[in-house]
Amino acid sequence: MNEISLDSKIVINTINQYSYCIARKDAEFRNALTSSDILLPDGEGVVLAERFLTGKKIKKISGTDLHLYLLSTLNAQSGKCFYLGSCEETLAKIRVKLLKEYPNLEVGIYSPPFTSTFSSDDNEKMIAAINAFNPDALFIGLTAPKQEKWSQQFKNQINAKFICSIGAVFDFYAETVKRPSKFMVDNKLEWMGRLVSNPSRMWRRYLYYGPIYVFQILKLRFFIPFRSSV
Repeated sequence: MNEISLDSKIVINTINQYSYCIARKDAEFRNALTSSDILLPDGEGVVLAERFLTGKKIKKISGTDLHLYLLSTLNAQSGKCFYLGSCEETLAKIRVKLLKEYPNLEVGIYSPPFTSTFSSDDNEKMIAAINAFNPDALFIGLTAPKQEKWSQQFKNQINAKFICSIGAVFDFYAETVKRPSKFMVDNKLEWMGRLVSNPSRMWRRYLYYGPIYVFQILKLRFFIPFRSSV
């Protein structure tokens, strides 16, 4: 992440085994991921697959890692960040915590309507709020694949140096949802912690799509000439 340039607009997304599986069926989502300027491996499944397919050793870089890195960098520069997504209560908690931990940052927030599809008016208001604040970093928390599609669709209309889709990080940072312990994260068990803490929501992501992901990686390794693409 130390190689990220601060001089031009950059769209940063993350990929994990779930988003890989969804992107195989969703062309718009796949295009949003492959069009990213930076696509970070946010999952041990992606790290292991890279090593299995190419022999390369890469390190997991989560949305949380990206978020904290940019906050620290921008705080040192008295920069500006904007949070698009979640509810007013969560955004208020984020603002309060940021003021304590990163006092040199200017913070903007906007809670869009909770709807499966934004109207043209919704999109115009969101873009106007972002551009009026003119942030260095825009953090989008609309859940995948909605957030990646939205950033891909409107990136050319957004005035921000960094456009980052980080989803659950909003709740983790606001502490409205507890992230798995450092022990679990360090021992590559973050997925298990999230599954145990919210099985009704996460079971499909890990127990259904997990085997599908493994099968697809095995196909790439043994049956299909590997290509560096989603």
